[in-house]
Amino acid sequence: MKRPAPLDAIDCKLLEIVQRDATTPLAQLAEAVGLSNTPCWRRLQRLKDEGVITAQVALVDAASVNVGVTVIVNIKTSVHTQTWFERFRATCEAIPEVVEFYRMSGDIDYLLRVVVPDIQAYDGVYKRLIAGNDLFDVSSSFAMEQIKCTTALPLNYAI
Repeated sequence: MKRPAPLDAIDCKLLEIVQRDATTPLAQLAEAVGLSNTPCWRRLQRLKDEGVITAQVALVDAASVNVGVTVIVNIKTSVHTQTWFERFRATCEAIPEVVEFYRMSGDIDYLLRVVVPDIQAYDGVYKRLIAGNDLFDVSSSFAMEQIKCTTALPLNYAI
């Protein structure tokens, strides 16, 4: 993967549109950014080749697939070895309900976002998380309401 070239206003406009809808037809994209189809396609290809666009996916409604409960899990550990981390990472990667996994600064070592149908399903995830992993503290918070959720990144810092 090439190192990304600096983005310009046209790149940012393209990214803004495809972040909202990656299925936007090329002709519509080209018109929106003031280019003909071929230069617009080349820009999109460059953004993909350079790793700026990392994937094109379909976003699925969580409730429609029965995982409408979001759990934020804060984890503290007293073990900070590479071996421990590799085991814990493998555990998290093997649990499909763990949809985000972060190493944190501050009081919490790791933060997970977990999606499940209900508390009983989360209990099963919890048991898989703690099995074979030396965890000092696991604190779970259930989201009561989703106020904002977007996959679109702000682009005002890109230029």
